[in-house]
Amino acid sequence: MQGAVSEHMHVVEKLGHSPVWVRNKGDLEAIRALIIPGGESTTISKLVELNDLYGQIRRMGQSGFPIFGTCAGLILLAKKGDGEVKRTGQKLLGLMDTQITRNAFGRQRESFEIELDVGKMKNFPCVFIRAPAITKTFGKCKPLAKFEKFVVAAEQGNLLATSFHPELTEDTRVHEYFIEKI
Repeated sequence: MQGAVSEHMHVVEKLGHSPVWVRNKGDLEAIRALIIPGGESTTISKLVELNDLYGQIRRMGQSGFPIFGTCAGLILLAKKGDGEVKRTGQKLLGLMDTQITRNAFGRQRESFEIELDVGKMKNFPCVFIRAPAITKTFGKCKPLAKFEKFVVAAEQGNLLATSFHPELTEDTRVHEYFIEKI
């Protein structure tokens, strides 16, 4: 609904699939997986709520439907937020056994790129833009990558989340990994 939607769609098309821009409940019924993009998490949250999609996305995720959240999407997937999430009244989907902090690496001007090993993917180019981070994993959530003191990629069954923006690189391995979940 907002954020790096077209960039994700481009990668999915590049990998030979037909993406759908989800805007309403009918669009959710036409897809086999969901990517919640980076963008402004409070805005995405409000748009999802305004379009009455929270319940349906939550049920889909709980039933094993593949969902990938990048940056703001990682925030929305989390079960626990930080003080900023509470202060803004942002609604989380509460699907992933994670606790997050928004803007963990600073504001826009502190954005950066670095190569990290993400699961079995060696030297993946990670683009961090006002990135959140996972401060705690619990339950069934498995960290896939760490940077400094934070988890920056994790998975939990059908759920995948990254603090960084894989859609802003030419490397399609994270998207390929997600598509394998489908």
